[in-house]
Amino acid sequence: MTDTVLIAAELAELLDPDPVPGAQVAWLASGSPTPAGAYVGLVPLLSRHVGAAELERLPQLRIVANCAVGVDNVDLAACAARGVVVTNTPDVLTAATADLTVALILAVTRRLKEGARLVEQGHWTGWDPRQLLGFELAGATLGLVGAGRIGRAVGCRALAFGMQLCYTAREAKREFERETGAARLSLEDLLARSDVVTVHVPSNATTRGLIGRDALRRMKRSAYLINTARGDIVDEAALIAALEDGRLAGVGLDVYQREPFVPDALVRHPAAVVLPHLGSATVRTRRAMAGLAATNVRAVLAGHPAVTPVGA
Repeated sequence: MTDTVLIAAELAELLDPDPVPGAQVAWLASGSPTPAGAYVGLVPLLSRHVGAAELERLPQLRIVANCAVGVDNVDLAACAARGVVVTNTPDVLTAATADLTVALILAVTRRLKEGARLVEQGHWTGWDPRQLLGFELAGATLGLVGAGRIGRAVGCRALAFGMQLCYTAREAKREFERETGAARLSLEDLLARSDVVTVHVPSNATTRGLIGRDALRRMKRSAYLINTARGDIVDEAALIAALEDGRLAGVGLDVYQREPFVPDALVRHPAAVVLPHLGSATVRTRRAMAGLAATNVRAVLAGHPAVTPVGA
């Protein structure tokens, strides 16, 4: 009997016509529940939860190839208990996500949302030297909360704008420090020192709510917060309160606590630039992500080690 692999239907146009040679593909729409059956592989989007209940319905499952760098939608312990390999798609989305992070930094510090609305609503009456004065990046300090692949890539890009760098990490990134002059700080010191703070840590038990009321109060009133990592790392209620109280100059967000729900207070706030999770949204990157997920499935089904495994 031919093996069958469940793949998110949204990936069909990004994959080769025969993504897993020798196996059949069942396309799974994002709005459909995970079906029961003798499926041997699952390639889900980040929006699909894969836990004990789903695994119970998939007794022959051998791999969950998450089409994302994060795996917070997958119960790693439950998969490990059943001998199901879990993989992700690191590296291939680093450049695209770092680029978008820089785009948000520029959009927020130069007040692009307010400027665009001024023109769109027909309220622009001409050039004025006092109009929508923004914040220059040259000489400013960028604080990277997390210095993994994406965080370091953002830091390297920020150097082109003349920014000074600091970062948090469990271990020092010596090569990164040598190349960029970045200083490793505690989170508390980084928040107090930085003019722009960008978030680049995974979502887990230790990082959820990491940027909450206390953290936001440590930041400068003139500082900006950017999050392109995971929405639950930032306490949205505390963030909205900080914005409305004038304790932050602005925020740029690509991720949210309850996606796709975005609080109206963030949508309406003139100093908040909010995007619909576009971090990896380039043709090349999305194709690379889908292709890497399929490569992991092919490897595991052929009896080989996964290319990018994730441990429990």
